[in-house]
Amino acid sequence: MKDAITIYVEQDNGDRIELEAPLDMNLSVMEVLKANEFPVQAVCGGMAICATCHVEVLESHGELPEMSDDEAYMLETLPLVSDNSRLSCQLRLKEDMEGLVVRIMPEA
Repeated sequence: MKDAITIYVEQDNGDRIELEAPLDMNLSVMEVLKANEFPVQAVCGGMAICATCHVEVLESHGELPEMSDDEAYMLETLPLVSDNSRLSCQLRLKEDMEGLVVRIMPEA
């Protein structure tokens, strides 16, 4: 088993920032983004009740966790949503998420 995976955050200009994400702490993508000082508010602390950690998944080489009803409901309340929108707090890191690419979505 690997100790960490690499995930990427795509910027508005198309550049991708590489982040090392440890697998031994059961972190979410939101927690990795916040630890690397990306502008993710995560007001609710990862409870899927605020949607301030909204990301668009641009590439995923593994299967992402199924979306919960709570996550789907919160995404429905947002003005800018895509078919690949997820709450980063609901994406717990696992080995097959190696190479995941996300874009942080604007709040409005």
